[in-house]
Amino acid sequence: MTPTIESEEHKALRSAVAALGNRYGREYLTKAVAENRHPHELWSEAGKLGYLGVNLPEEYGGGGGGITELSIVLEELGAAGCPLLMLVVSPAICGTVIARFGTDDQKQQWLPGIAEGTRTMAFGITEPDAGSNSHRITTTARKDGPDWLLTGRKVFISGVDTADATLIVGRTEDSRTGRLKPCLFIVPRDAPGFTRHPIAMELNAAEKQFELVLDDVRLPADALVGDEDAGLLQLFAGLNPERIMTAAFAIGMGRYALAKAIEYARDRSVWNTPIGAHQAIAHPLAQAHIDLELARLMMQKAAHLYDTGDDTGAGEAANMAKYAAGEACVKAVDQAVHTLGGNGLTREFGLASLITAARVARIAPVSREMILNYVSHQTLGLPKSY
Repeated sequence: MTPTIESEEHKALRSAVAALGNRYGREYLTKAVAENRHPHELWSEAGKLGYLGVNLPEEYGGGGGGITELSIVLEELGAAGCPLLMLVVSPAICGTVIARFGTDDQKQQWLPGIAEGTRTMAFGITEPDAGSNSHRITTTARKDGPDWLLTGRKVFISGVDTADATLIVGRTEDSRTGRLKPCLFIVPRDAPGFTRHPIAMELNAAEKQFELVLDDVRLPADALVGDEDAGLLQLFAGLNPERIMTAAFAIGMGRYALAKAIEYARDRSVWNTPIGAHQAIAHPLAQAHIDLELARLMMQKAAHLYDTGDDTGAGEAANMAKYAAGEACVKAVDQAVHTLGGNGLTREFGLASLITAARVARIAPVSREMILNYVSHQTLGLPKSY
């Protein structure tokens, strides 16, 4: 049975992370963005408290939990106004893949640092011409003696400027069929031939976006993560947590916006009556709360399925959770801004920047349309048009 009521341990984790987030808050993150720097202080403290590696194995300095616990961390930081996007990337995707499929040396080299926040890893899958289709990735790896040579391009890769390495999704040729199959490689930030270029974004975020160029990047044999023949399994071992964590990111953001709107609706009076007393204000806020709670339930289901080893079930639920959370987040932010009226567009209340940020949950890491394709084909068994 999927648990729908959190354990006492999970409630305690929520409370503790919320307390940390509230000590920093939205103003801290806004200041970091304005100063064009990363939220190192919050990241470092979260690492020291054990929150960054709560999903990683205890023998490597983690908390021994799963994506369930890590999603709680990200949601509560988001609800406090200071979400850490790299939680989606470094411990959730890269940490999970290395913990499940990495060699002993890779685990020893990366997991303790990721868990304590002293090392981070970016994740490179998206390409200019592949979009959401991971089967069209053109970044290729070919053997050159004992080494690998990696060539290709990636776009919209988060946090590469501060990451110690990037987990790159490439493709190698199957010697039996000649077909290209996905494989994952750890590429150090200073590897010769590995360059990055910032992408100018209208989105105001502490984590910047980059285009990566890999020009015959030479990697040792042990840069390959896991089995060369198990690429898809390993790839989706990272993509399912990515979708679950994106849902947590969206739910936290939606909760933050909704809380601001509720506070305003209680205090703002027109004609001697708080505006929250009017159903035209109250009902949309109530609906936004319901949608966020429903999205959280699906996120919890997806995390539970993933943590118990049901990768197939988790794939379906993770996509649904990401879709539901993205829609709920956008609606919550929009309604919050409308509730505040002109004040919703001022810097004082800090909601206007979320209008753009909320759309990220609809777009990344996979569009809502591609999720609808997944559900219609994989769940409903309907034919493809492509």
